[in-house]
Amino acid sequence: MPTPRRNPFALGYLAVLLGTTLFARFGDAALVDRLQEFSSSDGHNLLDHPVRSLLLSGLWVAGPVWMPYFWAFAVTVAPLERRVGARRTILVLAAGHVLATLLSQAAVGFAVSTGRLAPEALDSVDIGVSYGVLASLGALGALLPGSARPLVLTGAVAMTGYQFVSDSELVTRVGHPAALLIGVALGHWLRRGSGRGLSVRRLVPSRV
Repeated sequence: MPTPRRNPFALGYLAVLLGTTLFARFGDAALVDRLQEFSSSDGHNLLDHPVRSLLLSGLWVAGPVWMPYFWAFAVTVAPLERRVGARRTILVLAAGHVLATLLSQAAVGFAVSTGRLAPEALDSVDIGVSYGVLASLGALGALLPGSARPLVLTGAVAMTGYQFVSDSELVTRVGHPAALLIGVALGHWLRRGSGRGLSVRRLVPSRV
């Protein structure tokens, strides 16, 4: 489990997500809608306010439930932070979020330009931290030693493959696999830099 000493970034990020989730659930509905539209990384927001939309869109969860993100962080972001530190974990999560968002919205823009999607798709609210979580999963899988590496990466590919087949949203079908691949690439880069893989023993802290 994440601990404050070993996982200040993961727990801090989860606290922010908990705050925005509670606000989205119990706050004024009209204000919540305005803020989420303001934070959205949809096509028009990316063109007009790229930094704002890329930053703020990652401070919400996609949906009304926060607890699944706690477990997602516990098995991806937290162990990655324990292995490579907070700064490199931020790099992985941010790269996954930003690059996968840009790729998925580029796909939406292309689909609109070719008539496959209506122009309104460029204004569809796009918020959430799932790209960053999947990038963290990919990086963590690439850092694992021995047989654990292909096992985790195969499971991750199967999961994103199922989402690609079953989900009708183009941003999900493009963004989730892209985020995972970005994470794997960064994980291999971190692995070469450290000169060793991730010891399974380091996933489990000996003491708090």
